[in-house]
Amino acid sequence: MTIAVIPARYGSSRFEGKPLAMIGEKSMIQRVYEQTQKSSAVTRTVVATDDTRILNAVNNFGGEAVMTSEACRSGTDRVAETANLLNLSDDEIIVNIQGDQPIFNPLTIDDLIAPFGDAPELTMSTLAFKIQNKREITDPKDVKVTFDNNGFAMYFSRAQIPYPRDGQTGVDFYKHLGFYAYKKNFLDKIVTLPTGTCENIEKLEQLRVLEFGYRIKVVITEYDSPEIDLPEDIERIEKRLSQP
Repeated sequence: MTIAVIPARYGSSRFEGKPLAMIGEKSMIQRVYEQTQKSSAVTRTVVATDDTRILNAVNNFGGEAVMTSEACRSGTDRVAETANLLNLSDDEIIVNIQGDQPIFNPLTIDDLIAPFGDAPELTMSTLAFKIQNKREITDPKDVKVTFDNNGFAMYFSRAQIPYPRDGQTGVDFYKHLGFYAYKKNFLDKIVTLPTGTCENIEKLEQLRVLEFGYRIKVVITEYDSPEIDLPEDIERIEKRLSQP
């Protein structure tokens, strides 16, 4: 059984109330929830929030939501709290869905959890997409990831990585999409770790895992997943939705 959890925080310095922003006739959180439910791999979808406005909105469209602490450091911590509220077993696979990517392809969830079937010892995976838009290579809002020959993450950064020192061409760059899958017992371990140095500098919670010596499997997906960072991004997503 695979449980999908969508962390949804109301407060945001760049876009307060983002989960409730309307995209066409539906809120962003409803669109993310409905996309998640289209995945044949997901058996249950839960929104994890710290605000009753989001809780009520989810209940109103018939979704499932739980209230979590306002003190959660990150989305990962909110997902972990939810897993314990739901009394999930240690070997349960939990998928962390980005709440600001309302048109993601549900097949990416299948991509994300596939490695667990091949490697039972695996504890965490995430998604990456080969960058097509050159702007994303250097834009700090688009997180980049590098990985080793076995497909495990070496580093995540808002900077361009790897950097072609000698001006090499034909270098592939990969964007991190921010979806995660974890075994529940490993998720519990992550939230006991202190905030890492690089995590604090880059403001990337996944670096906590690497800084304390654990591994993250990087799955390359063929499906991009545009996100909404600012109110002006909504128009771009609405245009995508209007395309046949």
